[in-house]
Amino acid sequence: MSTAFMKEESAETAAETLLPDRTISPHPNLVTEAGLKALEQQLQQAREAYEATTSIEDINERRRQAAIPLRDLRYLVERVRTAEIMPAPASSDLVAFASTVTYSREDGRVQKYRIVGEDEADPRAGSISYVSPVARLLMGKAVGDFVSLGNEELEITAIE
Repeated sequence: MSTAFMKEESAETAAETLLPDRTISPHPNLVTEAGLKALEQQLQQAREAYEATTSIEDINERRRQAAIPLRDLRYLVERVRTAEIMPAPASSDLVAFASTVTYSREDGRVQKYRIVGEDEADPRAGSISYVSPVARLLMGKAVGDFVSLGNEELEITAIE
């Protein structure tokens, strides 16, 4: 086959494989010890995923396969670098970072969340970010306190 019909690498092809960086939060990167370990594990997994792409012979395919791991590496390196480990709360008198808070809603639902760093937050698994609206309302409050969330009141029933 003539080389005239072969696709050459170009800046355009390379640009197609560059992904925009993941957004870094402007808030302090507060984490629990477990949260930092999880970030470090994700960083290791991203490194391994990137290293796995280095054996791909086709340069364009290698770029495509490496795009996500490279983006994740940039993000995770920064998050691990800026992580500030927060100690466990000294008491369960007031809601603080790393507290587990149970509250009841006016409709009778009871919810329980642990307040953690942004990267470790997973509401489905029972954790919310310390910068979330609910966490901000709850921080510094005690059992029996009420907080207003929109048109609804939440009552703190337990702090662990």
